[in-house]
Amino acid sequence: MWYFHAYPLIAKSCFAFVPKSYIKAEFYSQKTSKHLPYLKYTELIMLTIEKGDFIKVSYTGKFDEDNIFDTTDEELAKENDIYNPRGVYGGDVIIVGAGHTIQGLDEDFIGKKVGYSGTVEIPPEKGFGAHNPKLVESIPVNRFEKKDVSPGMNVEVNGRRGVVVKVIGRRARVDFNHPLAGKTVTYNYTIDAKLEDDVAKIKGLLTLYTGIPEIEVSIEGKTAVIEVPLGLTFNQRWLMAKGQIATQIIDNVGMEKVQYVETYPAEAVTPAAEETESEDTETSEE
Repeated sequence: MWYFHAYPLIAKSCFAFVPKSYIKAEFYSQKTSKHLPYLKYTELIMLTIEKGDFIKVSYTGKFDEDNIFDTTDEELAKENDIYNPRGVYGGDVIIVGAGHTIQGLDEDFIGKKVGYSGTVEIPPEKGFGAHNPKLVESIPVNRFEKKDVSPGMNVEVNGRRGVVVKVIGRRARVDFNHPLAGKTVTYNYTIDAKLEDDVAKIKGLLTLYTGIPEIEVSIEGKTAVIEVPLGLTFNQRWLMAKGQIATQIIDNVGMEKVQYVETYPAEAVTPAAEETESEDTETSEE
């Protein structure tokens, strides 16, 4: 539904043929020029969220009624001892239907409008999955880095993270299920915005994957040019994710190519060169 402050019937008849996206101010002005003095909006936007839309959403996730496990609110994260100093707070940009969040929350966005605030209860099958007894395993204590193992301790075995639930002699029972597996969770969320600008979409996607806000992005024709921060160059997570990010940009933003640009300033390589020269000198002196 379109929202107006005046002349709703005239406006409805003027825009009956318009597709479900949005009407820029220029088009609006041409069709309703004589009514503009009476209308307060200069851009009309279809507010309903659909699959494939880029949205900015703020949320707080809870389990067992009041236990907060995730939030985009920095102060709330600090109050509940889940604050991550390397995290980005203030809302996440996601693509609806792309699996950027759990299924139940992702599905609940569809059909809502920008500005919507509400709560959704999500069962395990659309959340973090059912608890799988086969993922609770008995592990020898000598497999852990710390030998003083106790219930509740977080451990990692062969790249898998789990929680020690019981210790019997020299063996520990470790639960490799997601910590929220089998639990019904609740999300309070607000749809802050629907992104239309392609640069903003790409920046939001990059922040979601890297945790780094405001990575430099420009668009040249149908090519997205991304300036890779120096700190990401050899980051293992980045090396694994950049191909997926490029695919999502091409599929969802309409780009034909994604170009990653790595720039190495002189001061970043000079110390290493000097260190090598110093080592060579020491070797020759010996």
